[in-house]
Amino acid sequence: MEEEKREEPDGRMLPTGKAAELLLAVWLIVLVAFLLLRWSLVYLTLPALWLLFVAAFFFKPTMAVEVERVIPHNRFLEGSEVEVTIRVHSRERIPSLKIRDDVPGDLDLVDGSSEWVVSLGKGETRELRYTVRMKRGIHEFNWIELDYRDPFGFFHSRKVVDDYFELIGVPIIEDVPTPYSTRGTKITIGALPSPRVGEGVEFHAIREYQPGDPLKIINWKATARTGRIMANEYESERKVDVVFIVDASYTGELVFDELIRSAASLMLNALNDGTSFGLLLAEDVPLWVRPDYGKRHFFKCIDFLSTAKPDKNNMIAYQVEHLIRSHFPPRAQLVYFSPLLTEESRKALETMAAFGYNVVVISPNPYTALEPKSREEELALRLLSLERKAVLRKMRSYAIIVDWDVRKPLKAAIAEVMGRGA
Repeated sequence: MEEEKREEPDGRMLPTGKAAELLLAVWLIVLVAFLLLRWSLVYLTLPALWLLFVAAFFFKPTMAVEVERVIPHNRFLEGSEVEVTIRVHSRERIPSLKIRDDVPGDLDLVDGSSEWVVSLGKGETRELRYTVRMKRGIHEFNWIELDYRDPFGFFHSRKVVDDYFELIGVPIIEDVPTPYSTRGTKITIGALPSPRVGEGVEFHAIREYQPGDPLKIINWKATARTGRIMANEYESERKVDVVFIVDASYTGELVFDELIRSAASLMLNALNDGTSFGLLLAEDVPLWVRPDYGKRHFFKCIDFLSTAKPDKNNMIAYQVEHLIRSHFPPRAQLVYFSPLLTEESRKALETMAAFGYNVVVISPNPYTALEPKSREEELALRLLSLERKAVLRKMRSYAIIVDWDVRKPLKAAIAEVMGRGA
């Protein structure tokens, strides 16, 4: 549709269907006059031809119209309502101008209309408004179409104004606790300790002395007992890197929005806590954002999450293993967002654990997103839920798993797991 509009020269007067019908009637009258040799009938065509002449030469505007789209800013939370304003200024008198905005097809129009017919005086400015409801993703406005018709409806002049605007619907972000694991299956809140040798820090363990270690950390009692030089290892409150891994497989399509919202919520949590975090969006072509700090990095990751869509990615385990070997920071805390429906997604979790990473899994239950319509469907969902619980019980040997009933807030699901781990 857009390409067809662009093929028409802007401002060129083109005949309408009404003009074509009138010209056909004129031609038929001339034909009848010729066949019947009644040349007086030709005079009947003069009023029609006069109207066509007047419409073509006296009601032809230059389309000297300026139009722009005004939107307060380019990021809105999904579900929010956004008012769009079309500002029109005419440098000539136009008795009838049709204006149509290019509203992205995936946005719902909730108030007003994106098409108007207005009459503009010379130098007049009008503001036209409508409201859309945001959805997660990038939504592109490309053009505004102006269409003028003469008072008789015989000719029209179309002009397409390029006015590109990119509107981003960001996922809903909740206030959630931090379910990071740092040692075994212990759940901690706040700063994540990172073991390192030094002074003025909390004791962590005893290990063998290494060249370069300061002499004052040597544990002489352990050295005498073992016959080898042993040193104290300490733990500081320096926060470790966190890597968020989102399983974008189409098998989790039912709860994909919940996956994205939970990842965005925990990213905001990390931002507020001053934690360095990275993102792996495991799509067909994986997207990797290295760990960093700050609001700019946060919005960069949020933009990627906003545009994420489930696809037929069946290689998440390979992607995870490759990035662990090449890009993941050592000793990082991994947070894995996956419904764990496929063998490949479960293999990816096993790979993370095999490399020694502490992992927390946020796993929305897709069966809680379905509403059974019959007794048979209800029984089928119960069986599937039982099978899922058995799978998750097995996977809990690799990670802490938050089994999330999406009918309830994520905060409650995390709090339940944290309560069991306390």
